[in-house]
Amino acid sequence: MTITKLDGKRFAQMVIQGAENLANNVKMVDALNVFPVPDGDTGTNMNLSISSGAKEVKNNVNPHIGKVGSSLAKGLLMGARGNSGVILSQLFRGFSKSIEQKETITSEEFAVALQAGVETAYKAVMKPVEGTILTVAKDAAKHALTVAKNETDIIALMEEVLKEAKASLSRTPDLLPVLKEVGVVDSGGQGLVIVYEGFLAELKGEKLPEASVTGPSMTELVSAEHHKSVQSNIDISALEFGYCTEFMVRFEDEKTSLNPFSEESFREDLSKHGDSLLVVADDEIVKVHIHAEYPGEVLTYGQKYGSLINLKIENMRQQHSNILSEDEKHEQAVAVAPKKQKAEYGIVTVAMGSGIAELFTSLGAGAVIEGGQTMNPSTEDIVKAIEEVNAKKVYILPNNSNIIMAAEQAASVIGDDVVVIPSKTVPQGMAALLAFNPSIDQNQNSEQMKEALGNVKTGQVTYAVRDTTIDGLEIEKDNFMGIANGKIVVTAKEQLQVAKDLLATMITEDDEIITIIHGEDASEVEVDELAQYIEEKFEDVEVEIHNGNQPLYSYIFSIE
Repeated sequence: MTITKLDGKRFAQMVIQGAENLANNVKMVDALNVFPVPDGDTGTNMNLSISSGAKEVKNNVNPHIGKVGSSLAKGLLMGARGNSGVILSQLFRGFSKSIEQKETITSEEFAVALQAGVETAYKAVMKPVEGTILTVAKDAAKHALTVAKNETDIIALMEEVLKEAKASLSRTPDLLPVLKEVGVVDSGGQGLVIVYEGFLAELKGEKLPEASVTGPSMTELVSAEHHKSVQSNIDISALEFGYCTEFMVRFEDEKTSLNPFSEESFREDLSKHGDSLLVVADDEIVKVHIHAEYPGEVLTYGQKYGSLINLKIENMRQQHSNILSEDEKHEQAVAVAPKKQKAEYGIVTVAMGSGIAELFTSLGAGAVIEGGQTMNPSTEDIVKAIEEVNAKKVYILPNNSNIIMAAEQAASVIGDDVVVIPSKTVPQGMAALLAFNPSIDQNQNSEQMKEALGNVKTGQVTYAVRDTTIDGLEIEKDNFMGIANGKIVVTAKEQLQVAKDLLATMITEDDEIITIIHGEDASEVEVDELAQYIEEKFEDVEVEIHNGNQPLYSYIFSIE
């Protein structure tokens, strides 16, 4: 069998099987995490990201491959989690943009689209690192361009793409020394290979073997979300914008030629008509959610760029009236508060552990997203949190290097009034929060908060999930490890001993304060003994203790 033209329906099935294959191999990809810590979540992040894209594709199957590609890009964009998920979303965003106007594509056009995806992904990463998913995608696309010059069969082309992707994956340890030292290939690159395996299997009419899927499915995650009724928190007399208005505009060339579309200008113009504004655009459609008093004006403005689709307008005043029964009126009179005006600023942060969340809230965070190790929040999660703080200027503290790209993507969805402070740890996030000054402008605050990231040292104690050797340090499975600023420096069988050894390597005579954030696996007796050790060994250091209740990491140390 040969396929010389690829249409939307077949491509949709490729995406679906690629996503299923990744879902079936999540545990294997997670296990490739370089550090032997119990939070290797590359597979989980990529799975949740592509599952979001596949769900959008399933809901919008179309013989036009360009339209299927647009659905995939949109679903991936909003579902992207972690660096690997964001990069995956950008690979297929560029791919989809390349084919958006095509009903079917040839092998050569398929190869060109792969290359377009690589270019988009590289642009999305501030400092691209070779030996990662980027390299695997790049090598596979480059090989595809060469093969497609003489090969018209898309099945044969995909076989070559997969072959080169696997070869590139095998070379990743030569590009990243840490991979070679640990004896693994890049986890993100492995995830992409698994997706490509699903693509090829679908083209050949084969079904890949199933494996057990770990963790909750995308459906379970979505169904578990709880959305509070808007009407239950609104005093109608204070409601300035009474109509919840949602619509999409499908761009039309004859209109956009007269009124070129700019997402930034579109968002700015709509903001004059209401609040609770969310604009998400690609090259085919712009989606709008806004609370407006005169929705007709908003729709008329949207029509400048194309035709209106999927309209939904709800009278929130009427909704409120309908949901209040006679038996509920007294309770509602007590519970309903006037609608808050936008605050001047708001801070969104990410935390895993109820105690850490409370700590961030006490320091001034307006919204704390539950997440971090093992479960990175998606772009959409962060967008919702930005809306929740209801502020004119918003600062995001990811507190995890694997969440920074999703935060930046969320910021790009909302607009210029959102700034990402690239905190990589909880102590860095705390330092940035303490450096925030409401009396200075956004640029000054951004500089001040970013500078504060370098004024704190982070220590972490966790356990090893496998035997390995890193930087000459032999680590045994189930032993504890001390991590100083991202580098494993000590290991031992006893948790308390590792905590003491780690602090001994990190605390210097210039340090003044150490904050101990203890997790689920640290007992009160052990914490007291650790505090006593610090006071005896480092007499000039002040000790603060907080119960973070975080999983996986028994101790997080902030040293200043």
